[in-house]
Amino acid sequence: MQQRRKSVFASAPFAMKQAALGAGVAARKNGAPLSLAAVVFALFVFATFLYNEDIKSITDFQFSSGAIRAKAPDLHLLQEAEAAAHAAVNTLAKRGEEVIVRVLEAPAAAGALARQAGANTAAAAKANAANTAKVNANAVDVVQEKERDVTLPTVTGGGGADEARRRADEEAAEKASSAKAAAATAALRTVVRVPETCDLYRGNWVYDEVNAPVYKEGECEFLTEQVTCMRNGRRDDSYQKWRWQPTDCDLPRFDARLLLERLRNKRLMFVGDSLNRNQWESMVCLVQSVIPKGKKTLTKFVNGGSSNVFRAHDYNATVEFYWAPFLVESNSDNPKVHSVPDRVIQWHAIAKHARNWIGVDYLVFNTYIWWLNTLDIKVLKGSFDQGSTEYVEVDRPVAYKEVLKTWAKWVDRNIDPNKTTVFFMGMSPNHITPEAWGNQGGIKCAMETLPITNRSASLDVGTDWRLYAGAQEVLPTLRRVPVHFVDITALSELRKDAHTSVHTLRQGKLLTPEQQADPKTYADCIHWCLPGLPDTWNQFLYARIASSPWPADAQQ
Repeated sequence: MQQRRKSVFASAPFAMKQAALGAGVAARKNGAPLSLAAVVFALFVFATFLYNEDIKSITDFQFSSGAIRAKAPDLHLLQEAEAAAHAAVNTLAKRGEEVIVRVLEAPAAAGALARQAGANTAAAAKANAANTAKVNANAVDVVQEKERDVTLPTVTGGGGADEARRRADEEAAEKASSAKAAAATAALRTVVRVPETCDLYRGNWVYDEVNAPVYKEGECEFLTEQVTCMRNGRRDDSYQKWRWQPTDCDLPRFDARLLLERLRNKRLMFVGDSLNRNQWESMVCLVQSVIPKGKKTLTKFVNGGSSNVFRAHDYNATVEFYWAPFLVESNSDNPKVHSVPDRVIQWHAIAKHARNWIGVDYLVFNTYIWWLNTLDIKVLKGSFDQGSTEYVEVDRPVAYKEVLKTWAKWVDRNIDPNKTTVFFMGMSPNHITPEAWGNQGGIKCAMETLPITNRSASLDVGTDWRLYAGAQEVLPTLRRVPVHFVDITALSELRKDAHTSVHTLRQGKLLTPEQQADPKTYADCIHWCLPGLPDTWNQFLYARIASSPWPADAQQ
């Protein structure tokens, strides 16, 4: 609380007031002459005491740093006190004139008493001068402290301005980064140009050390030992460096980021046998190369063991494989244990598998290699769920075509063509008859290092083209859902050099040196090394996906 200022006269010490007035009265009574200088000096001292008392009342106020910060008007109080002191001096001066007149009329005999009083007042003046200096010093300290406190908000304000500028810079940088990301995304949301009149599947294999392979074996952590031929002892890597060149156009080079942008918030699923799993591994390696570590995972044998799922987390995209070697139900549907001597199918039963395909955005189907075990296919009479064991044997092409009809009927009834794109892969050929490409005395595909290039006659490596014809006949019958046939068979027949051969697994274990030395028994001329031929198959898928128009909602 602010202290009330005392009256000008009440602030002077009582003794000093009595001394001054007593001197005047005594001088007047005795009629002693009084020196004018002594009277003026006494009045000056008296005024100084009055002034100092007012200042002292001000300095008695608690000017703590907390009070100053809490009450900003304290500096004004000090200024008011100083102005009041000056007003008191002026008032006292006016009253002093009257006293002087009265003193001049007093007898000179009072001079001695006045001089004694003057001496007393002079001593007191010195003491009060010291007090005045101390008070002034305290006042200066208070003012300086106030100035320091007043300055603090200015410093804080400057820091606030710096902080505001820093935040503005961060926001600008964030906006620039967002704009850059948006521009990058827009650049990826392009449509790859593939001439509609160009047949991508008619062409030649070209040796290209610059552009092939698209990825390196050691850079894909998700490859299985079944397909890592170089790691498993193969010495030549030329099989990785052949690029497919269509005759009338170019096959678009694979762009992993562009495909991942197409797959954002979507699912790509390969459904079929181990050749489709071979192609699935290739696709995983193609897209994973641009995804940082920690942003990608692969989980095997999920969904009851039938699925392997690769996930690109930042894209919320999956590349999946679903085991169904015949597409319909069979006694070989266990993804871990399926090497059964008598393969039996239930050719009209597909729902158990197909329920896992609903809602997938890109479906890639195949079925071929498991049909080649026997000339006739065993077809179950009844169902597996009912424990039926009886079967009938049906000619392979007939059974194959009937299974494709079952599959096509389900696709046409259950797939939304506005959401899902469907592909059907052509047949992946074997190379177990080296005489077909002129290698008399060769053993399967063992020791083959070059593709078949000089074709003076039709090539017959053992492909069952009857199944190919059955697919070509059934696929156009779908009414609602278009199915894109990926015609890999003929161009793959030329790649006798690209199989895993003896650089692979057998029953889950790498071949021993002794087994590798016996290719007639152990050479795998069905599956393909990676990087390798399945990468080209995926380039065909990429060309089809990336050349399709973007949905309207994806452009926003």
